[in-house]
Amino acid sequence: MIIQSRKVWLGSSFVPAQIETDDDRTACGAAVYDDGNRGKIRRVMKLNTEKCDIDYGDNLILPGFIDIHTHGAFGFDTNDADAEGLRYWIKNITAEGVTSIMPTTATQEKTALKAALKNIAEVAEDIENSDASDAGAEILGIHFEGPYIDKKYRGAQAESAILPPSIEEFKEYQDAARGLIKYITLSPTYDRDYEFIRFCAQNGVTVSLGHSDASYDDAIMAMANGARSITHVYNGMLPFHHRRAGMTGVSLIENELYGEIICDGLHSSVEAVRLFFNAKGADKTIMITDSLSAKYVNEGKHYKKSDGYTMYLAGQEIKPDSSGLARLCGDGTIAGSMLKMNEGLRFLIEEAGVGREAAINSCTINPARCIGADRRKGKICAGYDADMAVLGKSYEVLDVYCRGLKC
Repeated sequence: MIIQSRKVWLGSSFVPAQIETDDDRTACGAAVYDDGNRGKIRRVMKLNTEKCDIDYGDNLILPGFIDIHTHGAFGFDTNDADAEGLRYWIKNITAEGVTSIMPTTATQEKTALKAALKNIAEVAEDIENSDASDAGAEILGIHFEGPYIDKKYRGAQAESAILPPSIEEFKEYQDAARGLIKYITLSPTYDRDYEFIRFCAQNGVTVSLGHSDASYDDAIMAMANGARSITHVYNGMLPFHHRRAGMTGVSLIENELYGEIICDGLHSSVEAVRLFFNAKGADKTIMITDSLSAKYVNEGKHYKKSDGYTMYLAGQEIKPDSSGLARLCGDGTIAGSMLKMNEGLRFLIEEAGVGREAAINSCTINPARCIGADRRKGKICAGYDADMAVLGKSYEVLDVYCRGLKC
């Protein structure tokens, strides 16, 4: 199949181009993958209006969006450990241009976490070993947020289940996940001699610092021992002070560290988001949604058969408010967002004044690099997965391709 547009994102700019994928499938479920090069981009060529299957004119063709911090949507929470809900989520999340996700757990007791990890691993393995032609977004791994965090900056994480980091316990979780935990959020403050961080970093797990009252020095030492990122910058950490920079300061200053940020204008102000991007540049910023099960439910889109059911984050009841946030029902603590990735991109460029390259990188190649998936994800390039999002002039999603299939 060949698609084209006068605005294809290649490198750091939009150029007229054609993209040829490795087969002629045009709809989810049209065929079975037949070889090791399934769903790849075969080649990228100059525009040719006479030889093309789909011409998108002046609409934008971007690499598919990658969300590495997302707890759920459509009434499904990662901790629910529900295979039907997970499958519905990954199939339908493509509506906002997302082609890859990392389902994200939240702090809960061990039995519940193991069940959630096992569910993700089983669904991911089943999709991989079967005709995955209608699967939707790809599961790139699991983001394990908590339970190894600080109680002071726990946010909506369950205080009773918070624990100091344990390598032996984490091995149990990784066994339940069949090795799929690829990213972990933790606080370095209880990691004795940073041995847990070293263990994760040396065993293929990207370490992100978050939900922590870590000082600037604590965070620097964690980085020196293998930490690579900061989780939802500004949220769940010591606020920046001109005499006490804290982890927020580290996220703005240290060029080696990636930094996640929720781009809804609610978790962080427009000015704070602009400051973050100005400080970090185009290569280390990562847009996340930190979305919860409540996302899409108010639009009547959910996987369960009945209406009006209760929504949760790791067993805690949540409720969306009119602003676009979801909060714990008990004390009103902000629990997460209902942000859509294409709306986050619009917010960055049109409201926060972030440069186009930095904004697009933050939801494509940067998250791929952070988790080590950048050899096949995050850009439109021959040999890469044919993951693409076609956007209109108002950032609305027109079409999405997941590994070459139009979804």
